Amino acid sequence: MKLFAGNSNQELANQVTEYLDIPLGKANVKRFADQEIFVEIKENVRGEDCFVMQSTSYPANDHLMELLIMIDALRRASARRITAVIPYFGYARQDRKPGPRAPISAKLVANLITKAGADRVLTLDLHAAQIQGFFDIPTDNLFAVPVLSRDAKEHLNVENVMVVSPDVGGVVRARALAKRLDSLLAIVDKRRDKPGESEVMNVIGDVTGKDCILIDDIIDSGGTLCNAAEALLSMGATSVTAYITHGVLSGGAVARITSSKLKELVITDSIQPTEAVKAAGNIRVVSISELIGEAIKRTALEKSVSSLFD
Repeated sequence: MKLFAGNSNQELANQVTEYLDIPLGKANVKRFADQEIFVEIKENVRGEDCFVMQSTSYPANDHLMELLIMIDALRRASARRITAVIPYFGYARQDRKPGPRAPISAKLVANLITKAGADRVLTLDLHAAQIQGFFDIPTDNLFAVPVLSRDAKEHLNVENVMVVSPDVGGVVRARALAKRLDSLLAIVDKRRDKPGESEVMNVIGDVTGKDCILIDDIIDSGGTLCNAAEALLSMGATSVTAYITHGVLSGGAVARITSSKLKELVITDSIQPTEAVKAAGNIRVVSISELIGEAIKRTALEKSVSSLFD
């Protein structure tokens, strides 16, 4: 097996190759003067089981094109099988038509990856589970809950913890964490007036005296999370810690988090942390390299991936 990586998250790719005890595949991924992307695979891949790791994070379109072109290059170099490893799947929030004449961009991106020549997809915490069905090739959707629950047990008093979903749509994810921590579950009921803004309305559940854990798949602007933390504290919670899989953290999100009432925000390195994230006092990054590496190993050996979460 050989693992190649684009430019979106070289740090994670290096950690995964260390876990697998293999060298990172040699590939030249560069841009011409007009920003066209050029890819050249610098080693023989004929008949090889190849994995391409690339998060489609900011700049999303550039990183998506890198992924597509790398897949095409490997296909034309006669790779036996190509697996697209996408720790963060961009465009996942566009998984349905919110109104007339709107696209379903997540399906379009799935079609592009398939048509480019990918044989399998390996991703992490899709925003909507049904996106797996957008692909016409086998797709494994990994879950970060085992990594996050292990970290929570190491850093928090789980005897006094209450897991909280920041909205109704995230209840399944929150319930999975609550089950692993053997804790109770609460829900924040919010109303979103327009994209990028949210208004917390109510907290379903008694959080008085509890150390609350907010869990979600994506944090972007941070508004929902900060509002939810304030609501929980106003309802009597002792502290609020957030566990989020994908730290998009666009715009002024980092400054918003550092000045918020959150005790700590814990994110994974599915998206390469920026210098601002690394410097933030109440943001901590946990690695998913072992989870991704083990899933890659099991895929290559034709072993069960779902058993990782038993």
